[in-house]
Amino acid sequence: MSDSVLVLHTGGTIGMVVTPEGDAPAAEALAPHLSAIVEASCGELPPIAFCELDRLIDSSNATPETWCTIASMLYDRRDEHAGFVVLHGTDTMAYTASALSFLLPAFGKPVVVTGSQIPISRARSDGRQNLVAALQVAAMPELAEVSLLFGEVLLRGNRAMKVDASGFDAFDSPRFPPLAEIGVEIAVNRSVVRAPAGEPGLLAGRLGQVAAVRLFPGFSASILANICRPPLQGLIIEAYGAGNGPADDREFLSAIERAVAQGIVVVVVTQCLRGAVRPGAYATGSALMRAGAVPGFDMTTEAALTKLAVLLGRGLDTATVAGLMQEDLAGELTR
Repeated sequence: MSDSVLVLHTGGTIGMVVTPEGDAPAAEALAPHLSAIVEASCGELPPIAFCELDRLIDSSNATPETWCTIASMLYDRRDEHAGFVVLHGTDTMAYTASALSFLLPAFGKPVVVTGSQIPISRARSDGRQNLVAALQVAAMPELAEVSLLFGEVLLRGNRAMKVDASGFDAFDSPRFPPLAEIGVEIAVNRSVVRAPAGEPGLLAGRLGQVAAVRLFPGFSASILANICRPPLQGLIIEAYGAGNGPADDREFLSAIERAVAQGIVVVVVTQCLRGAVRPGAYATGSALMRAGAVPGFDMTTEAALTKLAVLLGRGLDTATVAGLMQEDLAGELTR
């Protein structure tokens, strides 16, 4: 194994160019900028290898198949490099970072997902700063987990969420501390870094069919019933507060009961930026659990949805999946 870092370019703003329809990713447009940055570092950055997806995408076009493709490419090259950087669009970056943490269990090497708000070819791009920091983190073996780097923070990949559509500090992890602060030094918070356990694996096969819905006052049971039709296998409900829902709406609760009876795994997370689902804290939350839903505790929607898709894709029975959704598999939740 070399001390090199593999940079996988999937698309996104960082490598976009101007087209008549607006900014769009373009093959081979990013590589010259990357090479120039590494060469100008006079050895401060690790040696790199570079590859791109066969078809670069705007991350709004990412699918679960995209997550599996990225995971497979990283796994196939795991023994060749010391670390990995995935360049990705910001719109669905938190979904991909979450998915990779479950698709690559015990990967044992740094995988840093990053991108930018302005293309790296522009004078005011934040891409250069993010890329340089990501390369440095990817060369740090003590940070051997899937992370998301943006601006001045390194976040656990399955704890991150996009919180700003245009600012340079576009991502945050409100329910879990950063893995590191990116300042004059890269200050690692060693107390929260997760040590790999077990043998490296790849779970990038067929993923389960999942969906997510957000509760709102007046949410109709018929909406839920329409969503819970085949081929759906799992549902994330973004509930109020500590996991609460309309406990007086018998039709809504019956829809959840029917979904669970059909073999659909229903997981409750909170809409709130901070906090967690607390089973039994309120009667309105207990009603959802009595109907057959299970708590997602402090998982983000992105983590819950990708975790559920990966678990269901393994062909496990619904009771096992429901139980594993309540366990910490990759640092995604706190009991």
